[in-house]
Amino acid sequence: MKSSIAHEASSPEVAFAQSPLGQELKRVLNEGSASSRTIADFVLRNPVRVTAFGIEELAEHCAVSNATASRFARDIGFANYAAMRGEIAATMQGILQPVEKLRSSIERGEGRGTPAAESLEYTIANIGATAQAIDPAGLDKVVQKLTRARTVYVMGFGLSSHLAGLLSLHLQPFCQHVVEVAGHGGTEVAAGHLANITPDDVLVVISFPRYALDVIRLAGFARSRSACIVSLTDSPASPLAELADVALFAQATHPVLPSSSSAALALIEALVATLMVSNKDNVEKAARLTEAISAYLYGAEAGRVKPKKNR
Repeated sequence: MKSSIAHEASSPEVAFAQSPLGQELKRVLNEGSASSRTIADFVLRNPVRVTAFGIEELAEHCAVSNATASRFARDIGFANYAAMRGEIAATMQGILQPVEKLRSSIERGEGRGTPAAESLEYTIANIGATAQAIDPAGLDKVVQKLTRARTVYVMGFGLSSHLAGLLSLHLQPFCQHVVEVAGHGGTEVAAGHLANITPDDVLVVISFPRYALDVIRLAGFARSRSACIVSLTDSPASPLAELADVALFAQATHPVLPSSSSAALALIEALVATLMVSNKDNVEKAARLTEAISAYLYGAEAGRVKPKKNR
């Protein structure tokens, strides 16, 4: 059974996707026409914004006609667009997250600062929204899967490859065997690694907008081999969400970049911290690792180098 690391205080996108209307939109996202998928994707990612949109604004943002937007509302069971927007508003009532507040103020021209300042504000809001969506019990389940896996494969392409490398490095001392799937070889090397994946293994797959098609295809292959799939992605609308046994969501909104990696990095650190303190063996492994590399550390961090006393 698929599950997601989220609870009642999660970000609006996650909470909305779990509602009956959100589930219907996810069905359209998987089965609908190209224009319907575009609208469903936009609504799933921006439910708060849509509650303030007229049909013309939604059509403009989705690059479709007003008639197409109206037909979309009827196709999912509403009399018209206004009725669909009303149901979205009812579903989202009382839910508001920092990113949406910030996005709305920016679009209204309030508090406009430098691009750097706005970027940092989005970073803070993204991490805050991601923190709200974390369920410690859910993270514990992921840790159990990682601990028991024969091999943990970690895959990310493009900018996500750096996140995959970081996660692989963190996991190595605490998992039986860790393989960074893509490394420096790209798709061909990744496919070669995953050719031997089994039901005893876990694939952690990382992808944020813009999603890499090869990541989706290779994750689907791993799923066909009955491996456990853990995805780190941005939204229930992500193509990786449906492929995953467990989906971890990191808010990735950014005013300029296709997506932000800051919350993803914070989520990775939260996962690794949970793993490190999950049992006494891991605590001892961390201590042994520190001891083993102490000769290469500077100053007080080494635990051996002491300041000279004044004579």
